[in-house]
Amino acid sequence: MRLAFTALAVAAAFTAPAFAQTEITPLVDAQWLTANAGAENLVILDIRDNIEGTDLGDLPYVANSVVAPYAGAGWRTELDGVPGMMPPVEQITALIAGLGIDNDDHVVIVPWGTDSSEIGSATRVYWTFKYLGHDEVSILDGGWRQYDAAGGERVAELAQPEPAEFTVDLQENLLATTDEVLAALESGVALVDGRPLEQYEGQSKSPVVASLGTIPGAVNIPHSNFYSAEYARFAQPETVAALVEAVGVTSDEENISFCNTGHWASVAWFGLSEILGNKHSSMYDGSMAEWTEDPARPLQ
Repeated sequence: MRLAFTALAVAAAFTAPAFAQTEITPLVDAQWLTANAGAENLVILDIRDNIEGTDLGDLPYVANSVVAPYAGAGWRTELDGVPGMMPPVEQITALIAGLGIDNDDHVVIVPWGTDSSEIGSATRVYWTFKYLGHDEVSILDGGWRQYDAAGGERVAELAQPEPAEFTVDLQENLLATTDEVLAALESGVALVDGRPLEQYEGQSKSPVVASLGTIPGAVNIPHSNFYSAEYARFAQPETVAALVEAVGVTSDEENISFCNTGHWASVAWFGLSEILGNKHSSMYDGSMAEWTEDPARPLQ
């Protein structure tokens, strides 16, 4: 990634060594990021919403980062009346290329790190990169909370990225369609509902979902079980393995995660696919918002 510097950054003194990463891991910690920030082919992607509306003072930004807020930059869109969907490929590609990200870059996504719902912004963007065929992507475990606690460099203004060329190689196996979920009902593919228990049990629902209930046969692993809001850390592999085992899903079988709009589902998908290492995991982008559009589709 190339940056065109338009303002002098105001920050605490910090010198980053050369980028030395032999293996791209799903999660990196704040110490790793502060040690490698500013390295060539490392892009820190800050997706925090409402940065300007906080009390971070004159240094609200992560040094050497580009900013594309989750809610407003265009990571998701409404398609055919279904909210929160993957944008058309040309649209999402233009967003990424406009951030100066090319196919050689290792992208590290930085959310706020407040709770499991907010961390879903990072897992959803991570899933987007993976779906587009870009494997060089990680999430900063604990997000801004851990970065700031570790003394990560903060700046007043950001450099403007020069547009890059970003090409895609769609990994269709990561995105489950409604037809594929219908087929899963017949074949017995595991369906994992990442919503809170009360929504799974039909006691309440999201306003974007037409009917109470879940997809028949689905098991429930609430997204909050995958992330510690207290410690700002994603669940360890042994914890994810226990969560999966508790609902009768084996660690290597095909499964489809879903929620209301494919946000919380990405947390579950990340846990199963990236932390547990089950590469037979996919995510239902439309989730219950799309599923309940047709009253003929079964509900439990």
